[in-house]
Amino acid sequence: MLSSVETKSVSPVFVGRSTELDTLNTALARATAEPQALLVGGEAGVGKTRLVEEFAASARRRGAVVALGGCVEIGADGLPFAPFSTALRHLRRELPDQLAAAAAGQEEELARLLPELGTAAAREARRDEQGMARLFELTARLLERVAADHTVVLALEDLHWADASTRHLLAYLFRTLRTGRLVVLATYRSDDIHRRHPLRPLLAELDRLRTVQRIELGRFNREEVHRQIAGILARDPDPDRVDDIFERSDGNAFFVEELAVAADEGCCTGLTDSLRDLLLVRVEALPESAQHVARIVAEGGSTVEHRLLAAVARLTEDDLIEALRAAVNAGILATAPERDGYRFRHSLVREAVSDDLLPGERARLNRRYAEALEADPTLVPADERVTRLASYWYHAHDAAKALPAVLDASVEARRRHAYSEQLRLLERAMELWNAVPDAVRDGLRPLDHAEVCPPCGGDPATTPLRYLDLMAEAAVAGRLCGERERSMKITKRALRLLDEDPDPLRAAWFWVQRSRLTQALARGDGWAELGTAQDLVRGLPPSEVHAEVLASAAAWSMLHRPGPEAMAAAERAVEYARMVGAHDIELNARLTLGGLMVDAGDIESGLAEMYEVKDRATELGVDMVVARAQVNLPSVLEGVGRSEEAARLLQEGVHATRRLGLLDSEGWVWGNLAESLHSLGRWDEAAGAAANARRLAQSAKQRAGGSMRQAFLAYDRGDTATAARRLADARTVFGTHDPMPQYALPMKWVAIGIAAAEGRLADARAELLAVLDTGLPPGTQRYGWPLLLAATTAEADAHGDPATEPGRPEILERIRRAAKTLATGVPVWQAYDQWLRAELLRAEGRLEPDEWSAAVAAVEPLGRPYDLARVRFRLAEALLAAGEGDDARARATDLLRLADAVAAHLGAAPLARSVALLARRARIALAPAARDAATAPADPADALGLTGRERDVLRLVAAGHTNRRIAEELFISPKTASVHVSNILAKLNVSGRGEAAAVAHRLGLFPAPAG
Repeated sequence: MLSSVETKSVSPVFVGRSTELDTLNTALARATAEPQALLVGGEAGVGKTRLVEEFAASARRRGAVVALGGCVEIGADGLPFAPFSTALRHLRRELPDQLAAAAAGQEEELARLLPELGTAAAREARRDEQGMARLFELTARLLERVAADHTVVLALEDLHWADASTRHLLAYLFRTLRTGRLVVLATYRSDDIHRRHPLRPLLAELDRLRTVQRIELGRFNREEVHRQIAGILARDPDPDRVDDIFERSDGNAFFVEELAVAADEGCCTGLTDSLRDLLLVRVEALPESAQHVARIVAEGGSTVEHRLLAAVARLTEDDLIEALRAAVNAGILATAPERDGYRFRHSLVREAVSDDLLPGERARLNRRYAEALEADPTLVPADERVTRLASYWYHAHDAAKALPAVLDASVEARRRHAYSEQLRLLERAMELWNAVPDAVRDGLRPLDHAEVCPPCGGDPATTPLRYLDLMAEAAVAGRLCGERERSMKITKRALRLLDEDPDPLRAAWFWVQRSRLTQALARGDGWAELGTAQDLVRGLPPSEVHAEVLASAAAWSMLHRPGPEAMAAAERAVEYARMVGAHDIELNARLTLGGLMVDAGDIESGLAEMYEVKDRATELGVDMVVARAQVNLPSVLEGVGRSEEAARLLQEGVHATRRLGLLDSEGWVWGNLAESLHSLGRWDEAAGAAANARRLAQSAKQRAGGSMRQAFLAYDRGDTATAARRLADARTVFGTHDPMPQYALPMKWVAIGIAAAEGRLADARAELLAVLDTGLPPGTQRYGWPLLLAATTAEADAHGDPATEPGRPEILERIRRAAKTLATGVPVWQAYDQWLRAELLRAEGRLEPDEWSAAVAAVEPLGRPYDLARVRFRLAEALLAAGEGDDARARATDLLRLADAVAAHLGAAPLARSVALLARRARIALAPAARDAATAPADPADALGLTGRERDVLRLVAAGHTNRRIAEELFISPKTASVHVSNILAKLNVSGRGEAAAVAHRLGLFPAPAG
């Protein structure tokens, strides 16, 4: 290996770029407050690398840690995550303790990027739907933690060569980095980005992010070219020579350098204007042995290790060193000490040398690289070995050698969650398949190269790998990396092959994949495809495929058509999965079964099943089932009115999904948390949770779910314009291709409310009738009750308007009939039933105090302050309308004051207006009259009879703390905290924590600190 060799052709003077360097240095200064993201673009040779080098040196002088990574090219292939792996190694060398602490607990997952952190065995885990998202999230959190106390510059060069996984990770970082003293800088060749270049969509996406700065490097002007030449030659150049070089280089810094050195060395005679000739002229001036070595390095990749080069060149050590010294002295090659190897000083020269190779010469060099690497695998870093070997054999045009190597590389890409690279390699393997001798193919095994499609007959350890196994792997890889169209094409082609050579189990598996893709591509609900899969496995012996088909059908039915058939499918899926030992499928099916049991009315048994699955999945480390349980179980709890329990689990779920790096699941958890917090009267927290759901959304459907939560909050607060916009956002996504009651019914519910609030009762009725005409599906009472109530409230509010009277009796009768189909098996559904009865009577012009009193009694235990305030308001209205004396008026006064306190606390403007209007009409003061100063207690809490300890507890309740948090704050047990809370609720005459907080707010018990 050569030591550092001085080369003549690099200018010691940094010319121009002052504006660009100032921009980078400003970003470095701003990084102390928040992460900075920058893209540097420019044509090849314009000086991007030199700018990064100058900035890196400046950043180091200011105490920053600089981690450089380049996108490694091997032939036409990029290594998965190569720049990130290199940059993380830099960080590990510079900040070993900090990186170790930041990675603690997630080493095995992060080892997919930096293998030194974990073991190969730990990366063998079965792939999952969120594996790549989890890796990306953990990487972002790692960088934020490392940069918490040190300014870190992460510089990634040559994005135009980046593999898809690197591009996706970079985009993720640019979107999600929020903390840490971090500068993320990436460079790319702008002249390479043609219309179909894979980097182009990423650049377009990043252009839309206001947090990303773009720097475009232009060419030098004549004065800058003059200064550059002077720096290279160490003397003032002849003006005519400057004019000539400026004209021929057009201000491109690298071409200026090449022309200046060539002219100085007398190599310009007869030089043509061809770019290729310009780049090759000094290579051809080298001794033949140095040219030979340059050609070898050009075909080996971005950097070639010294030992590998020696094995391929087959020169004596002395001859190799002399050849390398000549190439380095001439500025053609440069040493790469971090890899103990060599690279071209500029990639343009490497490309020109590689392009100058004859086809047979290129294949021969790739073969020699492959043979050398097979003979001694230690010649290259372990994490690059299989990928580089696959590339060398492929470009050597030896199909028999290339196929196994390419398949090995696809497995390594899968282990690293680099699914885009896995897909590309699998497509390459399918291209090679028919060119490979049968003897080679017969020696390949599914156990080694394919995992997604369960065994469909035969022992995977002895059965030869089939072409359909590759198609199965490619179909799933395409879905996981977002290439759904390619995945669908592969799936359809596989099914056509299976028509010609039937295999029911394998065909059923592909139909399940087609169902998922159909839904993901918004081309249908996927049921027809699942039906075909079920037909194919019907009557066959139990198998993993059979269990997966049944589990998929049950999960689909739970979301679309819950009922007995869905329950039966879930039960059979559990049974079959147990018979064949498919634990993941069994746990998933049991989670579905638990939810269906709750929908069917077997509440406690269903919840117990779901809790057991959650605990068992956590114990076994089945992350995807854990994540699904963190979403589904709290959702079911919310549906049966156990909002406190749901919120507690969801808050745990936020931490659990974040710890696992499951960003997709975390987004769903936030959306569900927004719903539970809304129910509990913690609306500001709910708004934050809904915003997080949208921010973290990995799909349009997730963003739409967050939009729905925001629509409900905006509607309840009286902002119908925002509610309507959010509803429109959600409807655009959910559309009509895949209707699910859990989305369709809430959208109808809020649409009815918005239409009524805007005086469009006809539109509200149309929304209702669209639901009633198709019927409320079984098990949808959690959505059906609020929808019917919203429609009835709209009719009741419009009562007395002659224009709306036609059709009302028929509408109310249809609502009554629909209500009879809904279950009332839990208190929250019973409360809705009673509330609806009272509202129906109001819609007929009858305000019945007894009915509203029953509604209040039903809602009070639920811990839903807004709902309770609404029914209390209606009871007050009924009492005042009945005119039953002073006692009734006093009760109505108390009810209105409580409702007003809640409305003010929550910011529920429509309810506050209604309460205020009724109070004015009834001549009721919503604020109690001031007491005599001599008799009034100094502290309002004394009038409520609160002890000092109860006052402390109420303060924390008003702050939204749980009993456990209160216990920690006051150094008491959670049970004691619970007793205090119960006493407080009784003394305040309220039913829940939200109302108690509202009363405390109303009475000013705990004023906000000044400032």
